[in-house]
Amino acid sequence: MWRSGFLKGTTCLLAARSIRTLPSQICLSSFLVRILLPRQHTPRVPVPSCYQGQVWVTSLPVFGTRSYKRDTKSILEFPVDPITVTDIKQYLRSKAIPFHDGYSCLHAPSIFLDPVVGTGKENFTMFIDKTTGQFLCKETLVEGSWEDLQDCLEVMQKEEQASLSPDVLLGYPESLEEREEKEQEFREVQRIWSSAVPFSDLPDEEAQLVKTMFQIGKISNATLKKFGVRLFKPTKSLVFPWFSGRDSSLRGVKLLSAQRTESGTVAYAEVTVPKASSYNNLFGLPMVGRMDTEVILTGREVDTLAVSQATGLPSVALPRGVNALPPALLPYLEQFKRVTLWLGGDMRSWEASKIFSRKLGLKRCSLVRPGEFQPCPLEALGQGRNLARIVRASIPAAHKSIVSFRQLRDDVYGELVNTEQVAGVKWTRFPELNRIMKGHRKGELTVFTGPTGSGKTTFISEFALDLCMQGVNTLWGSFEINNVRLAKIMLTQFAMRRLEENLGEYDWWADRFEDLALYFMTFHGQQNIKAVLDTMQHAVYLYDIGHVVIDNLQFMMGQENTSVDKFTAQDHIIGSFRRFATDSGCHVTLIIHPRKEEDDRELQTASIFGTAKASQEADNVLILQEKKLVTCPGRRSLQVAKNRFDGDVGIFPLEFNKSSLTFSTPLKGKHKLRKVKGDKAEGSEGEGTSGEGLKKDETALKKETVVSKENLVKLERPPKVNKTPRAPKSTTVGRGTTLPEGKKQPSKED
Repeated sequence: MWRSGFLKGTTCLLAARSIRTLPSQICLSSFLVRILLPRQHTPRVPVPSCYQGQVWVTSLPVFGTRSYKRDTKSILEFPVDPITVTDIKQYLRSKAIPFHDGYSCLHAPSIFLDPVVGTGKENFTMFIDKTTGQFLCKETLVEGSWEDLQDCLEVMQKEEQASLSPDVLLGYPESLEEREEKEQEFREVQRIWSSAVPFSDLPDEEAQLVKTMFQIGKISNATLKKFGVRLFKPTKSLVFPWFSGRDSSLRGVKLLSAQRTESGTVAYAEVTVPKASSYNNLFGLPMVGRMDTEVILTGREVDTLAVSQATGLPSVALPRGVNALPPALLPYLEQFKRVTLWLGGDMRSWEASKIFSRKLGLKRCSLVRPGEFQPCPLEALGQGRNLARIVRASIPAAHKSIVSFRQLRDDVYGELVNTEQVAGVKWTRFPELNRIMKGHRKGELTVFTGPTGSGKTTFISEFALDLCMQGVNTLWGSFEINNVRLAKIMLTQFAMRRLEENLGEYDWWADRFEDLALYFMTFHGQQNIKAVLDTMQHAVYLYDIGHVVIDNLQFMMGQENTSVDKFTAQDHIIGSFRRFATDSGCHVTLIIHPRKEEDDRELQTASIFGTAKASQEADNVLILQEKKLVTCPGRRSLQVAKNRFDGDVGIFPLEFNKSSLTFSTPLKGKHKLRKVKGDKAEGSEGEGTSGEGLKKDETALKKETVVSKENLVKLERPPKVNKTPRAPKSTTVGRGTTLPEGKKQPSKED
């Protein structure tokens, strides 16, 4: 049933070179909707001329209800007392377990294998993470927490056993539904793989057309066959297999598909089976020999193909690109004495390379610096560049405490060339904020304040949600309101509607919201700063968090030493967050209540509670201004009072939409954006007007659009369904939409 829905929901996109439109009757499953949604961080490239005017994929959401399921393995558990590598070593010595230091793990003999008698050699196949204590036996694939390993060693000592059965760790009990879902996913993996066709079996003309679509024209069929890459014809998607390192069995697949956008570009979308949280695959790992000591780490599977073909060196690709390097993959990289990170050709890849090298060990890592002559591996291969020379020219990740300008020269040039990328991630809901702050950058501290009851938490939740939707992994520390209420606010902002009035759509929106890299601390009320910082550091290591929101600072002051005054305690906390942001390369947004001011007075930087340290340490200061004596639209505005990046400051109006709990609703009319230098406002005319700027952007967008709107099918918002959460009977209608019985298909105006 599931497979038939999957296959019915696909269409052969390149069966004939003359395809111009899609069939009128297409039923896409919710599984395929995920395939066809492009990832936000994926670079967009011009459409080859041979595809001008063609439509490749289209999808509309399918609605229904699903039963509630609690995934116990997805619950975030942050340790109260973080383990240290010294604690791990002392415990292993006390149990007479031999070990030796690795780069990011301790290597020890596996307690789940029978010791080899008579060889005199220990089989060091168990890896213990130095930071978290998580362990993995590469031979039996048994893994668990540090507490699990301690329990196993205690059992071995008590029962005087030389080894334990791999089945001793039962893990979490699975419900019948969970087992069925896993079996269904496994069957789907097998069916996709068996239906996929090797490139060597395709006609030369069709194979070349597909290669052109995915820009892998320089990749030979021999390389594709070596890595097991196939083509899934129903969706014309590349299939990258995930083979187990132990027995080479097929454990999962990743499908990469191409989608035409309105601006005449191609966006690449990917989906994994099983789901992303369970997909821990280093693509290309089976091609690595046991004696290899050097590897090149890339951010995309196609880049790994290019590196391997051009250099002959071992290469593997991260499963989630530059978004994350899961610690579960670190044991598979322990054998390499040299790791070269070539994650891409943009500044975001460069920042990720520096962060990932800390996990892998700075001394063995080298980084390929992005530049005009060093793009991503696939582009470098297409341009005919010498990839082996680029790899040899990589720079060491380790750095000294003192450097000269000669060592910084290339970094300075890179920032001058890539000004837009250096400015950081752009907001999609707050274009005026982009004009002033230029973007959201890692390693900075933002202080946010506003009057009590003005909507600070509501605004900053949308502020952070916008960035999270752009691929910024986000951790929320909400001490003022509980996580359920906060998640409800953010889900409403995500859906841009009140889901209480659209309960039938809840599961669809919740599924999409669940895919965001968004995490919440479990703290509530007064907390100690050390516990909060330990949790933040733990989350940065495990989930590669790029943005931490603390709401708010006052809830940590009550737990500090009572022998010091509150201002000294506050300065200590702000200094701790400043150091954390700098050392971890993570952006911290800190909400601080202001001093009590008169209702008719605007807040200033000096209005922030405490001493001047908060505004001095901060890279950015944002103030939510509220005219309490005004009830009409325009009552609230956001002021950027400090911007250390380029000095631009200013203020722009906000309009609160109560139905969607958002501040990003387009304002009626042309509201002027005041750009401020220092404390004096410039004229509101000219380039500083948000209305004229938006108009220019809209005109430029129209000029860049290649395909007419009539030839495109947009991803519509979910249509209104019955308010009852029960699943209505469905009927299939045109344009790939499954609607409840009795409902009309939404028109373009809807």
